[in-house]
Amino acid sequence: MIENAALTPFELLAHYERACLAHSAGAPERVESLGLWRGIGFRIGRRAFVSGIEEINELLAVPPLTNVPGTQPWLMGVANVRGNLVPAIDLGRFLFDERTPSSERTRLLLVRQHGGTVGLLVDEVFGQRTMDEAQRGTGSEEHDPRLARFVAENVQLGEQSFGLFSMSRLARAPDFRQAAL
Repeated sequence: MIENAALTPFELLAHYERACLAHSAGAPERVESLGLWRGIGFRIGRRAFVSGIEEINELLAVPPLTNVPGTQPWLMGVANVRGNLVPAIDLGRFLFDERTPSSERTRLLLVRQHGGTVGLLVDEVFGQRTMDEAQRGTGSEEHDPRLARFVAENVQLGEQSFGLFSMSRLARAPDFRQAAL
């Protein structure tokens, strides 16, 4: 035991630092298995999808929206997200021509695209989903022509089927980029 009175303030701080470091748990281990893919699961209507976790920047409750006249019906308006104007797209209306009903589970997925960020309204977010290469390789192709250009394949995760939805393909689609009437 060190006599604290005999130490200078600097020596005392150095002693406390050494004692803390000797008993620290260390940094948490980063556990990532090779071949695992992570995504965010969400629902549009009756269909479940998952997009790569790197494609979705943020999940938000739907903020107040300001209407933008002269736009497609699927462009709901713009939202002020921390000082940035973000167009809000009703993804169900864009894909299926069916308005997404507002509920306590409705969320806005913020997705970065060329030239800024866009918010995509979805019915519900399921949270993170993880799958391995074997699961991804056994998927079936998408048969709905409205989705085939955005959904690479459908995979089974547990008891639910998810379409692997590409946000980057959506952001590059000419009809998605043309919101004006």
